[in-house]
Amino acid sequence: MTGSGPHGRIIKADVDKAQPASPQAKAAAAAPASAPAAAAAPREHKSLEQMGIAPGSYDLIPLDGMRKTVARRMTDSFRDVPHFPLTIDIEIDELLAARAKINGLLEKTGVKVSVNDIVMKACAVALMKVPEANASYSPEGIAMHHHADIAMAVAIPGGLITPIIRKAETKGLAQIATEAKDLAARARDKKLKPEEFQGGTFSVSNLGMFGIRTFASILNEPQGCILSVGAGEKRPVVKGDQIVIANVMSVTLTCDHRVVDGAVGARFLAAFKEMLEEPLRMIV
Repeated sequence: MTGSGPHGRIIKADVDKAQPASPQAKAAAAAPASAPAAAAAPREHKSLEQMGIAPGSYDLIPLDGMRKTVARRMTDSFRDVPHFPLTIDIEIDELLAARAKINGLLEKTGVKVSVNDIVMKACAVALMKVPEANASYSPEGIAMHHHADIAMAVAIPGGLITPIIRKAETKGLAQIATEAKDLAARARDKKLKPEEFQGGTFSVSNLGMFGIRTFASILNEPQGCILSVGAGEKRPVVKGDQIVIANVMSVTLTCDHRVVDGAVGARFLAAFKEMLEEPLRMIV
C-alpha cells in the first residue's frame, strides 16, 4: 500500500481505497524471503470437452483399480526416472534350431518351450555375467541383486501385469516354460498372489507375436532395466563380402541411467546376444 499522507504516510483514505489481496499474493507475501521458488504446479487435467471433443461422441469406460495403478506407476516412472534405450539386432537361426530340438526332446512331457522362455533364460544368465545390470536405484544406495528375478509382461483385460520367474538363472528351460505358462494363465484369471508379481530385478516385454519390429518400454520400478523384444523375421545380413538371408530379431534395452550407464547396458546386450546366437553358451 502506498501512503498519500505527508512524507508518504498511510492515512485512513488509503486504507478505505485499498483492494483485498488475492490468495496467491497473500501466499507469496507469507513465504520467507529466502524460500526457493515453488515447484511447478501439477498439470491441470482438462475434460475431453475442454479439449475439443464433442459431448456424446464417445463412450466412457470407467477406470478400474488396476488401470489407475498402471497409469500412476507409468507416469511416475516416465517423469521421474532418467532412462535411455539401447537397440541391437540378433541373428536367431541357431536359437530356432535349438528350440525345435529341445521341444522334440520334451514332446512326451507336454512341455513346449517358447522363444520368450529362451529369452528370459538368456537374460538371467547374462545378468549373472554382468551383475551391474541386475541392480536397482534407491536413495540409500545401489542395490546389487543376488538373483535374476525376471518379470514378464502379460497383457490382461484392463491393463498389464508382470508375474516373476524367481531365480531364473538356476532353472532349466523346461521349468521356466512351465512356470511362465502357469503364471500367465493365472494372471489373466487375476489369481496371482502379490508376491508373484511384485518386485523382480529385470523385466522382459515381448510384442514380437504382434509383428512389432522394435519398440522401447517404460521402466518398471525399482528395476534398473527392461528388455523390449521385437519380431524375428528374415532380413538380409552381410557375412564376409556376401549378403545372405538370416532370421533377425531386434531388442531394445531401456536403462535407468541412475544405476545402469551406457557401457554397462552395452555389455549386458553383448552377453545376451552371445546367448541367443549360440544357445549352448547358456549351459557352459
